[in-house]
Amino acid sequence: MNIGVDKTLIRDNDVTYSFKLKGLTGLIILSLQAGMAVQAAEVPAGVQLAAKQELVRANGYEPATLDPNLAESNVEFYIFNDLFEGLLRVGKNGEVIPALATKWETKGTVWTFHLRPEAKWSNGDPVTADDFVFSWRRLTDPKTASPYGSYLASAYVLNAAEINAGSKPPSELGVKALDAHTLQVTLAEPNSYLLKQLVHFPVLPVNRKVVEQYGKNWTQPQNFVGNGAFKLTQWVVNEKVVVERNTQYWDNAHTVLNKVTFLPLQGFPEVARFRAGEIELGYSAPPELYQQLKKNLGDEQLVTYPLLSTSYFAFNNRQPPFNDVRVRQALNLALDKQVIAGKVLGYGQQPALTFTPTGSGGFTLQPGVAAGWSQEQRIAQAKKLLAEAGFNAQHPLRFTLLYSNDATIKKIVIAASAMWKKNLGAEVTLQNQERKVVLDNINNGQYSAAFSRWLADYNDPSTFLNVFRSTSSENSAKYANEHYDRLLHQATAAQSPEQVQQAFQQAEDVLAVDTPVAPVYYEANATLVKPYVKGIDFTRQGLLYDKNVYILAH
Repeated sequence: MNIGVDKTLIRDNDVTYSFKLKGLTGLIILSLQAGMAVQAAEVPAGVQLAAKQELVRANGYEPATLDPNLAESNVEFYIFNDLFEGLLRVGKNGEVIPALATKWETKGTVWTFHLRPEAKWSNGDPVTADDFVFSWRRLTDPKTASPYGSYLASAYVLNAAEINAGSKPPSELGVKALDAHTLQVTLAEPNSYLLKQLVHFPVLPVNRKVVEQYGKNWTQPQNFVGNGAFKLTQWVVNEKVVVERNTQYWDNAHTVLNKVTFLPLQGFPEVARFRAGEIELGYSAPPELYQQLKKNLGDEQLVTYPLLSTSYFAFNNRQPPFNDVRVRQALNLALDKQVIAGKVLGYGQQPALTFTPTGSGGFTLQPGVAAGWSQEQRIAQAKKLLAEAGFNAQHPLRFTLLYSNDATIKKIVIAASAMWKKNLGAEVTLQNQERKVVLDNINNGQYSAAFSRWLADYNDPSTFLNVFRSTSSENSAKYANEHYDRLLHQATAAQSPEQVQQAFQQAEDVLAVDTPVAPVYYEANATLVKPYVKGIDFTRQGLLYDKNVYILAH
């Protein structure tokens, strides 16, 4: 991310959009040519399409919710990409591109977004600026209890932090509709990565009339109203979610698929269904089968790509023994991350020496001093730290490690617990639960240690580092460090790319010492895809929009 200088943000159809994030008085940030289409399906001339434009895809798990204000994972993210559209979206190269907002400008800390007037909800209602106001207030209201309740506070939207803390009413949030198609967002202070934050699902609009009429049941198919390229037609719990073309969508003419079915499949069942021709697009191939699948299917049907995602062991910093930094440091040092990434997994994962993946937002953050040690040196230091914390052969470290019912995750936690046993004498009890239960327990602080993952909300180090803000609703480690919070504030207010780099680096340095979690590896994904399915965007933020997909005759 570049700050303080004019830089090209996007080049699309020979139109250049530029931005300047400091000294913004009266500056137009982005303006589209009238009628210019945003990203959509691009079918090459002469290609013969299948008569049946329907896609069946594995989606990992049963979605916990289909309410954007209440969701928190990529399982819901993939479905939301079909059902909703926000102000901005992610482009094929991970860049920010227009969606409902056709242009925007800023003056100081006030941003003004102009919505496309032709946008409609699936029930025919116009999409208005009021829909965003309602959704963002609802997201931030502590009564909603959103996992992303602090998201707009991390974006420095005026009064968001106070509202989420319960000291101000949602009506004082710095967002208002100037008219039906003009949304004004006021920040408490400049935010250099605001546009990136606006691609994420918590800030999608929701239809106020429908939400207020049906309450928590508004996401049931018979009540559901969305504004994306598809609309919800079926949701059979633990079986499937079905979406079909939304003819009210403003860019419906450029959508090719008529129907997408999401199945809660992953691992071996996913591979079996793919081989049987029952699904065309996978979620994540199991590492045990990766080499076999690669040999039999080749790169066309098994696509491997890196993700902006870190897998890690979370520690509850408020509970013994993990309120002792020496215990956290010891467990982190005693892990052989190269073995987990290269041998337990082994299809592109890289050992995580910082919490922020390399290259996020164009930054590369350096790891702590222990990264230069041999594994033997790390283990020796880990033993010393654990002994200083009062644990030894007569009084071994004991704790319970929580993880979700996933075959790959099970292999990882078994390997890690064996390393901790061998290197430190730690006695680890493994506790397996359903994914939704694990998420709830982690969010509520009802755990000692847990395996977790963080997939980037947007392409910038802040999406990783903000997790550990003391006021973050995603801070499941319950970590708090005022100096760390100040460093992230400095990154937001920085006047140059060098200052941003420095603040982010110092924040990572603090994490390297405090070790609120133990980063294990940066994720990669291996996705099964039939050769006749085209238009899929394989990005470091995961798969993008089904509106871009089309099925060839086969």
